[in-house]
Amino acid sequence: MSDADTTVRTSAVRLASFERARDAWPLDPAIVHLNHGSFGAVPREVVAAQDALRREADLSPVGWFPRIAEKVEAARAATAPFVGADAADTAFVPNASAAATVVYNALQLTADDEILVTDHGYGAVTMGAARLARRFGARLRTVPLGLVDDAETILARFAEAIGPRTRLVVVDQITSSTARRFPTAEITALAHTRGARVLVDGAHAPGLVADAAVAGGGDWWFGNLHKWPCAPRGSALFVTRASDRDDLWPLIDSWAAEDAFPARFDTQGTIDATTYLASPAAIDFIEREHGWERTRRTMTDLADAGAQIIAEAFEAYSDEPALVDQPMPVPSMRLIRLPLGIGRSREEADALRMRLFDEVGVETAFTSFAGAGYFRLSVHLYTEMTDFEAFAERCVPRILELARA
Repeated sequence: MSDADTTVRTSAVRLASFERARDAWPLDPAIVHLNHGSFGAVPREVVAAQDALRREADLSPVGWFPRIAEKVEAARAATAPFVGADAADTAFVPNASAAATVVYNALQLTADDEILVTDHGYGAVTMGAARLARRFGARLRTVPLGLVDDAETILARFAEAIGPRTRLVVVDQITSSTARRFPTAEITALAHTRGARVLVDGAHAPGLVADAAVAGGGDWWFGNLHKWPCAPRGSALFVTRASDRDDLWPLIDSWAAEDAFPARFDTQGTIDATTYLASPAAIDFIEREHGWERTRRTMTDLADAGAQIIAEAFEAYSDEPALVDQPMPVPSMRLIRLPLGIGRSREEADALRMRLFDEVGVETAFTSFAGAGYFRLSVHLYTEMTDFEAFAERCVPRILELARA
């Protein structure tokens, strides 16, 4: 048992400046927070840093906006190394889906071309790929992957799927719906031998994977900072060293439109760039208070402990194992099977999430895969053992009632 595991099993996680990690986040104490992975949570210190930036902008708009590009450039230089990237290869974007749209908008296909996605892909990114295919009359094809396929099996399936007309492969570094990692660097190498390019969706990777952009591979990579790095919402990184990257344009044309990549992304009218500017403060906060390597270990121990408690609560009413044993797990998320008939589609899963929030005051994430529903547990340093116990006491009985109904 690691030091982090001993800590999470006996008391709240301690930070350098806080006896109880949760005190560093302005979270409602009346709510049980078990869904960091969807929208993140911003520490008080980072909220204050962003508020100070907003006040600076409001006090002197003319002093702020004409100089925003140099401020964003400095934030890029401070943030890009966190994912193992060079600032010259990195642009800020509002979120992961925006980065995917930037790539889709730049690509030129023919009616004979093919785009590959997987059945684990994030819905909005897959929808964008479908729209790209429709624009050119190209083909969109889904590569089916098993819930617990190992890396070797996944590579074999891509080797079978990538054909002579495949132009683009879109694949997740860490999947949202199934809470696991894919071997995207190896998939990239394979695709390149077949003449295909790869877009790596690393939305969940920053913070969970060291040097996430380098580890992810891809011709283009993107990752959210509002998730595990705890930056303000509306901050993500887009990284590429592609030779045609000057064909990439931000979603808003502004006065930097004639600059090269990535400088043309630094100025986009009057958007609230304080989300970007406060991101280095979030990364620094976690490093100073707990250290990123230690944070990954602590989140792993928390997720393991919580998954065990919640799985056992379900298994008390069933002979079936509840915990999904993922072959490529990630530090902070675990997947737990729901009773049959619950959360079978995205719409059902989303409805269950809001029903439990309204009825029992627990923030959750439910997902679906291949017609089955799952609870996706996601934790951060502020998560405590009492949160898992609250889920077992409040949510499990209600879910079982719904399943029986």
